Amino acid sequence: MAKRKLEQFAEFTALDNTYEFAKENKGNWASIFGNSNPIVLELACGYGHYASTLAERNPDINYIGIDRKANRMWHGATYCAEHKINNARFLRISIDDINLYFDKDEVSEIWITFPDPQPKDRTAKNRLIHPKFLLRYQDLLKPDGVIHLKTDSKLLYNFTKRVIDECKLPVYEDNADIYSWEERPDFLDIKTFYEKIWLKEGKTIKYLNFGLQKGAFDWIEDMKKYY
Repeated sequence: MAKRKLEQFAEFTALDNTYEFAKENKGNWASIFGNSNPIVLELACGYGHYASTLAERNPDINYIGIDRKANRMWHGATYCAEHKINNARFLRISIDDINLYFDKDEVSEIWITFPDPQPKDRTAKNRLIHPKFLLRYQDLLKPDGVIHLKTDSKLLYNFTKRVIDECKLPVYEDNADIYSWEERPDFLDIKTFYEKIWLKEGKTIKYLNFGLQKGAFDWIEDMKKYY
């Protein structure tokens, strides 16, 4: 198993649609894709299933899957390379450093699909919807940019709703059980590796779509309340 991970890591770095810690890409993603189409990120993308499927369905939008584990992203990157899906890229970085890789207003949307909910209070600051991360996303998102959260975690869903409420963020969609929603958008039918597991266990899948207007967090004086 360890040997195969190393092989996948090497194969990932050799692909033309992958990057590692490429700070020189900041502000240059339009040139990399060769067009000015909107750029959408999938954070903590794992196997990159959402990024690759969305890219295949929407050739006029550019997608970038982001994760720390190259051997996982290898699956999505290889699929895109083999199927000539040229509007998808995969970037190996830590999301803590995301602002080193994207310029101000360079991104149109962010997808966060089934992230680790970090259930313990002492690790709440590592939730990808924690205000410290939203502040980072706010800088790189366009003024009308949105965030999509898809999760099985009631804890993370409620935490996000609390942050949205306290920061008075605009909510465009809020659904606590997407598969009971008859008119749900087809992009919500894309099922990640982990989503398939949670559905077999009978868990409901929750979805939030919200915006990050500039200055939304300026009023928060005590950020420690979220740690």
